Amino acid sequence: MLGVKKQLEMIRRGAVEIIPEEELIKKLERSIKQNKSLRIKMGFDPTAPDIHLGHTVGIRKLKQFQELGHKVVLIIGDYTGMVGDPSGRSETRPQLSYDEVRKNAETYQIQFFKILDKKKTEVHFNGEWFSKMSFQEVMSLASKFTLARILERDDFAERYKEQSPISLHELFYPVMQGYDSVAIKADLEIGATEQKFNLLTARQIQEQYSQEPQIILTLPVLPGIDGVQRMSKSTGNYIGIDEPPEEIYGKIMSIPDELIFPYFELLTDTPEDELKKIKKDLEKKEVNPMSWKKKLGSEIVKLYHNQKEAEKAQAEFEKVFSKKELPEKIDEKTFEYPEKEIWIPHACTASGLATGTAEAVRLIQQGGLYIDNERVENVNEKIPVDGKGRLFRYGKRKFLLVIPQYKPKKD
Repeated sequence: MLGVKKQLEMIRRGAVEIIPEEELIKKLERSIKQNKSLRIKMGFDPTAPDIHLGHTVGIRKLKQFQELGHKVVLIIGDYTGMVGDPSGRSETRPQLSYDEVRKNAETYQIQFFKILDKKKTEVHFNGEWFSKMSFQEVMSLASKFTLARILERDDFAERYKEQSPISLHELFYPVMQGYDSVAIKADLEIGATEQKFNLLTARQIQEQYSQEPQIILTLPVLPGIDGVQRMSKSTGNYIGIDEPPEEIYGKIMSIPDELIFPYFELLTDTPEDELKKIKKDLEKKEVNPMSWKKKLGSEIVKLYHNQKEAEKAQAEFEKVFSKKELPEKIDEKTFEYPEKEIWIPHACTASGLATGTAEAVRLIQQGGLYIDNERVENVNEKIPVDGKGRLFRYGKRKFLLVIPQYKPKKD
């Protein structure tokens, strides 16, 4: 193991808070003296089927702990996932079924190890302990925490003040996450800044079970590619690590310039001296940020695919957007329609380019929909249903040959 000073340098990179850092120093000193790894915990609720770059901020920090010789313990929240983390929520999350959560978890178990060393990782479902608890044990766990403490958290306090519904099962979430730390005897837990309340709860519950409390390491919440909201599948502003190389690269090219540096810092292995250079360059008016954005896109594609795919993705992007050429492969979508004309947002939905007409209308209003290289200006516009293919470009990266065919309704 490296010395405490060197380990701290690595651990601090990208971190927002280490609570309390003096306790971490003592744990590291003891770990080195006893030649015993710390147990580094991070939990994931599989509420969606894919891991995106927002998740990788924490997973990459776990990788650093593995490189320092520590043991990573992943908790897949098959039981907490059915509750849903209330952090940052203004309303109750829709509850998922156990089958939905377990199905999503299957992809997580594959995608984790695109980053982590499987041999140095423990994986647990928290159903391992929660499914075996009697009601008496659940009540005993609930007694470890007070309602007053729960209502200290900003999201619950705000909802209570506004008389918005707070379901009883939501109150169990931080207590359940805290008990996960008891179950696996966590020395340190990693989470986003919005998870701070849950992480602090775990320290308190560990003490209730006569365990040494874990250290808390918080990381920034990664903004999505819109540069406004946190990266999330529900808002559509995400980049999935299993997406095709050209899709990952194209999405990186669409991010606001102010995200270039934080994405380099949080999502790549760029050395500290180069990070300083990037930050300095981006502050200069004469430097075109696009050159660094292309480098960022290549680095991220390389991490989740390979160097060859990164080069191909950059070449494809430049061909389509810099040289205004079409991609080599364009998918086609044929569908039947019972009228001689179709409203364009309906055509977008029927062809799968948009999830709904509201999304298509919004893109038209934002100037983001082209048909045969002509921007669609009027949201009320229709096109003929004549069996002819028309090239739709939706947003910056989606091309589709849309072929509506007329089929009258039967009387």
